[in-house]
Amino acid sequence: MSTQTLGAMIASLRKEHGMTQLELAEKMGVTDKAVSKWERDVSCPDINLLPKLAEVFDVSVDQLMRVKSKSQAGGIRKEAERIVALAFKAVALAMGVAVLVLSILGSLDMRTGFTLLGIGLVCVGITLFSGQASGKDS
Repeated sequence: MSTQTLGAMIASLRKEHGMTQLELAEKMGVTDKAVSKWERDVSCPDINLLPKLAEVFDVSVDQLMRVKSKSQAGGIRKEAERIVALAFKAVALAMGVAVLVLSILGSLDMRTGFTLLGIGLVCVGITLFSGQASGKDS
């Protein structure tokens, strides 16, 4: 039950209680089109309707709202980790390109070059070590 969307949860509970969308809509004081949109995850019920919806299905509001919690958190975290790793790789590449271009143009002093390369190496190191820590190959 915790991996369903709210719409799938509503549809499942409605069917378990042997109700049509129209019957649920009448109990909730909304249209059957609204219920259809909820079940297809096109829209969500108004927050003020949640206690009544929970009562109709004989579940707690907590149970109704525990949809997709673990999968969303995991998905968001993985996406954030991917974006951060990509940003570190981009910074490392940018530092390398900057050193190359500035040295070709003859306007790179040694201190600046080492600083840029150091930043790039730190970013590469962070990317590599974070990949090993999570068991992935970067």
